[in-house]
Amino acid sequence: MSQTPITYASAGVDVEAGDKAVELMKDAVRRAQRPEVLGGLGGFAGLFDASALAKMSQPVLATSTDGVGTKVAIAQAMDRHDTIGYDLVGMVVDDIVCCGAEPLFMTDYIATGKVVPERIAAIVSGIAAACEQAGVALIGGETAEHPGLLEPEEYDVAGAATGVVERADLLTADRVQVGDAVLALGSSGLHSNGYSLVRRVFAAAGWALDRDVPELGGTLGDALMTPTTVYTSDLLNLIRTDGVDIHALSHVTGGGLAANLARVLPEGVLARVDRSTWAPAPIFDLVQRLGNVPQSDIERTLNQGVGFCVVLPSDQADRAADIARQRGLEAWVMGEVLDRSAGDGAQDRGEIVAGAKGAAGGACQLVGSHS
Repeated sequence: MSQTPITYASAGVDVEAGDKAVELMKDAVRRAQRPEVLGGLGGFAGLFDASALAKMSQPVLATSTDGVGTKVAIAQAMDRHDTIGYDLVGMVVDDIVCCGAEPLFMTDYIATGKVVPERIAAIVSGIAAACEQAGVALIGGETAEHPGLLEPEEYDVAGAATGVVERADLLTADRVQVGDAVLALGSSGLHSNGYSLVRRVFAAAGWALDRDVPELGGTLGDALMTPTTVYTSDLLNLIRTDGVDIHALSHVTGGGLAANLARVLPEGVLARVDRSTWAPAPIFDLVQRLGNVPQSDIERTLNQGVGFCVVLPSDQADRAADIARQRGLEAWVMGEVLDRSAGDGAQDRGEIVAGAKGAAGGACQLVGSHS
């Protein structure tokens, strides 16, 4: 029997620190709301008034959950935590948009070895700011202190979101047609995928995060911490406000461009993407050169400068690109949709990717060289 009283605090869990973190994040969370949100912080569940769904003919709920992977290791090493929330929100809500749904609300989960109120508040403030930008309500979350499982400075973040779409408006592969164009929306950088490879490359080269890298326009750490672009509002506006007839949307995340584009195409078609239509940002070339990473491997791991693929009628591609640019996004036509048989004779021009991510969909082929 212990002679000294053992308390929850002495076991490593500080309830008061958790309460302080909630107080520090309140203002940021209040800004990430929608009129449908009921109640405030502190409840056992987030509440969202879904009565508007009754006015829909056939509402279909869409849900997604994700984290940001080992990018959190960079944030922890740099002690910079106010942008990792953009990475989390982008990874979650932008997946929902791919089926044409509007994300409605999101919840987050933070596990840490020790609750430092200011750090937790910075993380949640970033999540809230990104939710506000995307028009998504942040209606709940959880911060868990796990002493002995995680080191005091370690944490991981995850989130889940729910959206809705009329069944008639669902973006499904059968909308895609031979002759469609493939429009690219540029990424802000690495986003949140491939950091295990990236961290290994720079560690092997002995590059510190505070190293100034002229081609990156600052330090290595700054480049690696560039927040993920959140595309939700811009894509919904293209569909709803601008009247662009989008046939398919692909969020370029883990697995790279080809695998993620192929999964939203129907069987029997091939999207041929021409690398010469864009030049990836210097960070991509630096990772490849420094690590001597094979082309096929880096294209399966990193987004290579493309955050989203938009498949749409070819006669609408230029207008959609102009609208996206007006909203501050890089956009360009990078490919076309062909009958699969047209690509079979061009194997020597580039590997044909199909069946990735467990989807029995179409195929994608990357050809040419980056400009």
